[in-house]
Amino acid sequence: MNRPTVLAYYFPGWHPDERLSARYGEGWTEWQLLQNARPRFAGHRQPRVPADGYLNESDPGVMAGKIDLAADHGVDAFVFDFYWHDDGPFLEGALDRGYLGAANRERVEFALMWANHDWVEIFPADHGNHEVLRRGPVGRAAFDAMVDHVIERYFSQPEYLRIDGQPFYSIYEIGSFIEGLGGVDEARDALEDFRRKTIAAGHPGLYLDATVWGFGVLPGAVTTAKPEDLIRTLGFASASSYVWVHHSDISAKAFPEVEWDAVADDAFAAYAEYAAALSVPLIPNVTVGWDSSPRTDQNLPFEPVGYPWYPVLDATPAQFERGLRRAVELLDGQRLSHPMLTINAWNEWTEGSALEPDTERGTEYLEAILNVLGTATSAVETNVA
Repeated sequence: MNRPTVLAYYFPGWHPDERLSARYGEGWTEWQLLQNARPRFAGHRQPRVPADGYLNESDPGVMAGKIDLAADHGVDAFVFDFYWHDDGPFLEGALDRGYLGAANRERVEFALMWANHDWVEIFPADHGNHEVLRRGPVGRAAFDAMVDHVIERYFSQPEYLRIDGQPFYSIYEIGSFIEGLGGVDEARDALEDFRRKTIAAGHPGLYLDATVWGFGVLPGAVTTAKPEDLIRTLGFASASSYVWVHHSDISAKAFPEVEWDAVADDAFAAYAEYAAALSVPLIPNVTVGWDSSPRTDQNLPFEPVGYPWYPVLDATPAQFERGLRRAVELLDGQRLSHPMLTINAWNEWTEGSALEPDTERGTEYLEAILNVLGTATSAVETNVA
């Protein structure tokens, strides 16, 4: 089969942002949460320390180092978590100043996943309800403003990820998207307009990708929760997965630490069902791990009371490599002309899922990508048993 394109999700929470500074103090980033993390049970790997230190990703020189590290280890593109609320963009400095300012940016392509979920107060989280700071659903005016900005600012860049010439754009929460637009028909009209504007800007089309975890929490106005129905109606070209815990009820498993194989089996069982049911290609995910405990109040007991008070999933590099091989095997069965897989994540440090080296495991997760997939110019291994 063709070598899958390796897409690493990139969380842009590691640079000062004026909204965060206004709420938490000048220069605040989630690095502070990571630095304050403590072991919550015997054998818990916290705090995790970035091998390169607590760097400002909006510095083009810092981002250049990340780009080289990714390219040298088989990562083809960063898929930036892209935040756009009713009042415009948020956390855009990593992309706008860091990546786009990096002299070597051509080594790794980039794309956007609109992270259209509620932004809630979990910095850190207590055991109570979390204040919603910004709503994920947006109306048509805000959506149109986002579309115009994305086409002009990002689709025009030569490094933007394209499939058959069409810019790749992913939407994280389909339910929030439909809710904000006012219904399925309105959402379809907005996406058709997005496509028309993209073509008018000189592109052959728009490659829309749907993250397929949120269909069970669609707004009441939606009469079906079947992913295939909505994907076909809304015109998506593929379906993707963001993280394994979206497909495994880890809250029903062991606490405080969940067995890696059990979560992996749940995720790949879900992927097999999606691949069989959907009329579009499935983009499977391989998750480095899961540990959102840095986002919890370190002074409170570590208890299973809901996100971010979740069980910990700490994959070894060898387990991560097995996950990559399973993803390749799944893709091989689909026989796609453009196979892709996602990795969660390049740098979700406060959710315990980072390809970036830490002081304990170094580049071992990145080396697993090379072991299975090589770089973009290398042939994928055919033996994935």
